[in-house]
Amino acid sequence: MVDAGHNPQPSARATLVVIGGLPATGKSTIARALTRQHQIPYVRIDTIEQALTGSGIADASGTAGYIIGYALAAEQLRLGLSVVVECVNPVEVTRDAWSATAQQNSARLLNVEVICSDPDEHRRRAEQRVVDIPDLVLPTWQEILDRDYEPWTVERLVLDTAIMNFDSAVRLVTARMFIA
Repeated sequence: MVDAGHNPQPSARATLVVIGGLPATGKSTIARALTRQHQIPYVRIDTIEQALTGSGIADASGTAGYIIGYALAAEQLRLGLSVVVECVNPVEVTRDAWSATAQQNSARLLNVEVICSDPDEHRRRAEQRVVDIPDLVLPTWQEILDRDYEPWTVERLVLDTAIMNFDSAVRLVTARMFIA
């Protein structure tokens, strides 16, 4: 008999991996590789925001995409599943909300900031990216430069994709994901 009011604790602690950083740094590439390699859920805020925008429910400048993302990640964590979230995560308030999502669901939190320290390479990536979400309008290089992006004040793994390849980045995140 299953007690519907009882939430059994999984034998292994789930990890909430939040991959943030400016557009065109390589967040999606790393997040997709992690989810494929470990067969864990992937929550992409751009996908949520574009669906909201396309439906007319909300525009992408609001917080609705993040609020939905917190709920989707929490549901996976309650099931005992690790989850990879990919978003710009530009301000401390969103970072704090991901932390609360992990804490409220007895999960570990792994913050990852993806950067591209070579401005020429970052610009090249921004200008040559291909849209992979229908109807999503990618930011221009100038919009990326002008974006509000607060410095991080919490512990995180920083991956500089200007000096490391994506396979190495995925290996580093994987190593941190499975540290007890």
